Amino acid sequence: MNAPVTDLRLENAAWAAAQPRLSVLIPTFRDDPSALLKALDQTSAAVEVVVLDDGGGDDALAERIARRIEKMRTPARFVRLSRNEGRAKGRNRLASHARGGHFLFLDSDMLPDTPDFLDRWSAVADTGAAVAFGGFTLDQTPQRPEHALHRAMALKSDCTPAPERAKAPEKHVFTSNLLVRRDVFETVGFDEGFSGWGWEDVEWAMRVARQHPILHIDNTATHLGLDPAPVMAAKYEQSAANFARVVASHRDVVSAYPSYKVAKLLKAVPLSSVWRPLLKQVALAEAAPVSLRAFAMRLYRAALYSEAV
Repeated sequence: MNAPVTDLRLENAAWAAAQPRLSVLIPTFRDDPSALLKALDQTSAAVEVVVLDDGGGDDALAERIARRIEKMRTPARFVRLSRNEGRAKGRNRLASHARGGHFLFLDSDMLPDTPDFLDRWSAVADTGAAVAFGGFTLDQTPQRPEHALHRAMALKSDCTPAPERAKAPEKHVFTSNLLVRRDVFETVGFDEGFSGWGWEDVEWAMRVARQHPILHIDNTATHLGLDPAPVMAAKYEQSAANFARVVASHRDVVSAYPSYKVAKLLKAVPLSSVWRPLLKQVALAEAAPVSLRAFAMRLYRAALYSEAV
């Protein structure tokens, strides 16, 4: 039997009297959000910040986060869990601490690209928008050799401007920089049946899109947390079960995605136990051209997903 999750809380001096209109919700798991918290503490908008340490188990990091929270002028709360609840359940728990009429989900490894980032989000919230995604960039991400593959793939498929994202609104929704109106989230929360990494945010957007418009704007933040290729491969392997969960519930939507179509084609190719490991081997080969590695990694991901189509 699992031990109960301990919910430890700490608020700064500004928390109690605040009347926020916008709640910034930041989950973290063994990542230090200090740079993000410092950047967010530059606004005069009616916002609050809630940080959730989702069972990371790092006492020194938790202490640094707590000290940063205490120093902030912006109303802020720090919640620490004794064990990990996962991406979907953790974000649902974060929302339960929010007092604003809109929630802004930000990943802990994000960094706003403009000084008026929160002011612009507050203005969007004031329009009553149901759901809005601001996009992300790699503008402030250091270039490191071990991140070359992730950088290339992200620049090609994830760092897209709002007009391009708006062509498939639900597909380009990530919790890295996502605004949601309170009543929308109270009706449609994240599916806690997802575990590990991947697809819980896109699946959430598929359900939301049936009831509400999804707005795409360019109010970007930089994704600082690029992964080495072996970590990327491990995440894709982990995400295969989540992809299968999406297919089971939303085949009509996901069947239009390139990843599904390629997976469908690969499903018919025999001897996958032979060629699939070779794709992974090419993707991880740092001496190979990045373009070739990216192509191999996309095929490897599709091969993993082929079991669900």
